[in-house]
Amino acid sequence: MIFGILASNNDVKKLLRELDVMHSVIAQLAPEEEVVIHEFASLCLANMSAEYTSKVQIFEHGGLEPLIRLLSSPDPDVKKNSIECIYNLVQDFQCRATLHELNAIPPILDLLKSEYPIIQLLALKTLGVVTYDKESRTMLRENQGVDQLIKILETKEWNDLHVETLSVVANCLEDMDTMVLIQQTGGLKKLLSFAENSTIPDIQKNAAKAISKAASDSENRKLFHEQEVEKCLVALLGSESDGTKIAASQAISAMSENAGSKEFFNNQGIPQLIQLLKSDNEEVREAAALALANLTTCNPANANAAAEADGIEPLINILSSKRDGAVANAATVLTNMAMQEPLRVNIQSHDIMHALIGPLHSANTVVQSKAALTVAATACDAEARTELRNAGGLEPLVELLRSKNDEVRKNASWAVMVCANEELMAVELCKLGALDILEEINLSVSRKNKFSEAAHNKLLNNHLSLKYSQTGYLSSSNIISDGFYDYGRINPGTKLPPLKDLAFQEPSDLRAILLVNSKSSEVSPPASMEDKSSDVGYGRSISSSSSLRRASKEKTKKNSYHFSAAFGSPTEEKSEPASGRNTALGKGTAKEKASRKGRGKKEEEKVKEEEEVLAVPKLPGEGNYDKEWYPPADSDFCVYVYEVTKSILPITNIKEQIEVLAKYVAEKMGGKIPKEKLHDFGWELHISELKYQLKSNVVPIGQIKKGTFYHRALLFKALADKIGIGCSLVRGEYGRAWNEVKLMNESRKGAIGGLPPPEVYIVDLMFHPGGLMKLRSRDADLYRFL
Repeated sequence: MIFGILASNNDVKKLLRELDVMHSVIAQLAPEEEVVIHEFASLCLANMSAEYTSKVQIFEHGGLEPLIRLLSSPDPDVKKNSIECIYNLVQDFQCRATLHELNAIPPILDLLKSEYPIIQLLALKTLGVVTYDKESRTMLRENQGVDQLIKILETKEWNDLHVETLSVVANCLEDMDTMVLIQQTGGLKKLLSFAENSTIPDIQKNAAKAISKAASDSENRKLFHEQEVEKCLVALLGSESDGTKIAASQAISAMSENAGSKEFFNNQGIPQLIQLLKSDNEEVREAAALALANLTTCNPANANAAAEADGIEPLINILSSKRDGAVANAATVLTNMAMQEPLRVNIQSHDIMHALIGPLHSANTVVQSKAALTVAATACDAEARTELRNAGGLEPLVELLRSKNDEVRKNASWAVMVCANEELMAVELCKLGALDILEEINLSVSRKNKFSEAAHNKLLNNHLSLKYSQTGYLSSSNIISDGFYDYGRINPGTKLPPLKDLAFQEPSDLRAILLVNSKSSEVSPPASMEDKSSDVGYGRSISSSSSLRRASKEKTKKNSYHFSAAFGSPTEEKSEPASGRNTALGKGTAKEKASRKGRGKKEEEKVKEEEEVLAVPKLPGEGNYDKEWYPPADSDFCVYVYEVTKSILPITNIKEQIEVLAKYVAEKMGGKIPKEKLHDFGWELHISELKYQLKSNVVPIGQIKKGTFYHRALLFKALADKIGIGCSLVRGEYGRAWNEVKLMNESRKGAIGGLPPPEVYIVDLMFHPGGLMKLRSRDADLYRFL
């Protein structure tokens, strides 16, 4: 008796453990001992078992078996002490397994009939723990335990036991056979009615938890749906208890796997969940977001319903939550919504890109993965991508490519692929190292994925300058746009210098960088304003050939408007006489004329001073490098585009188009060159002169009047892309490059069995301009041709 009472004191517990009295105490549980001995020995063990070390000692000394035997004692105190000790012991998995072997479920169930609430409560708590194991659930069902549990729920006087009873029922409902038994006996309907009508928050919470656990099984979900469980769960969402709201949201998440339930929650449930997103309780917001994530996955109707319930703003607000689960769930819902364009536009209007920066920086891999996926879903247009870049989202996105987590790496690759849909973004991503990381990933069999490969290809295909420098090949689908430059061959892993940096470098003996640009320069680059031979004004004569002179006059006098509209030229509609000024100076002249009409002398002088400042050529390194910069304009190339558009585009035969364009390109680059006179052509000196006239290594392609293989091939490809002729550009060795085109064999067009595949030809731009040579054996034919 003294030991039993004193064992409630922690110091005594410690001392008793040190004295190793456990064996002696357990020995007092023997059947031949008096009931009063049983009472205080079991009390001592109950008090001692509250600590883990004592639990181990009781179990190791065989205390579980006599305690189970004492559950049938006629004395209620013995029963109470024994079940309390067992409850403490079964928190350990090993004890639970042994309990099942000792057939303990029947005597525990008998305690549910006790007239003492404390004994019933301890029995229910013990069952709540042991029924985590399938074997115990089976034994409970076989011993009519389910009926006893339902009877307790139906007895209003026992409402103090309902919470614990529901915990046991929740575990039992995970077992399909038990679920069917409850459903067949009408217990399921009673359970739902009980949950919906109860006014006790803990009862509602545990009922919702029971539904949530059971709904993890597809057959159970079907049974629940037949019993209209959805109505009960929607009602529970309106509870004043946060715990009930959380449990109900989790149950809805589980039930959303059922298609019928998903449809039901479209009108009832989603609006209530949206309201819970605004709760002050972070756990409530997380659970509601999880339910919405599951309801909107692969269900556009529910995604639309969430948006109509004004869910976008609270979802975006949750992205700044401190709970990783809430952030991941909200990002999933937003991703599901963004699958529909009207909703995506709505999401973008709520500044989604800024809100995603935090999740992209998260240390949690699930949040990283979901945030990257949201970027992929929402960055589908140029404006959204620009917002992401301006918000600083590209850096963390690229960093996620290095992740060791497969899902994060896949979704980050997907997002990079979407962001690389335009040249400006592709260039920026390459600067941040995305291409290098993707190349490294794709070399690994275990780390690469389809998205990493697609992202790598997308980056190169939207950064053609880099692609051509790295691979030496542009296909017919790689359309050269304004701002493309040929830097020459670079090794894998080597950075391609930006065009702006190259333009500001002093001319050197390095290979000239060839620039393709049919747009005018808003701000003059550090180039050739003092030399009229390298001027970039659209209006002047730019070639000694009569055809160009005629085209220039025609453009200047008659077609100024059409020409500027076709190529996005910012020149004035009115033609100006050839003045040797660039576009920016032409604008200045227009300003000057306007000022002379209505301004005083001082303003007129001010305009003149501004013009003089613009006209002064700046050496590389002078002026503000950080000001907005535009590539040097190329009026010669603009005229080329205009002329081929006017004269070659109307030709209907593709082969004839190619031949005429080849002759045109050859004419602009020095004409036909016999093989034996190739070494006397002198193109190198011409290029050197251009570089020093321009004060830059960047040379616009149109200004080259003596061009060799790689100059001509680039010009041919650039002009062919402008007028829709499909051709590839291939870099060879020793300054060689060529164009390949595909043509149908005219003689085989009517062949039986459908159209034959097109044949590949090399276009001759040097020796016999316009000639086409069919490729049969690639290496031999190329050697012969080059």
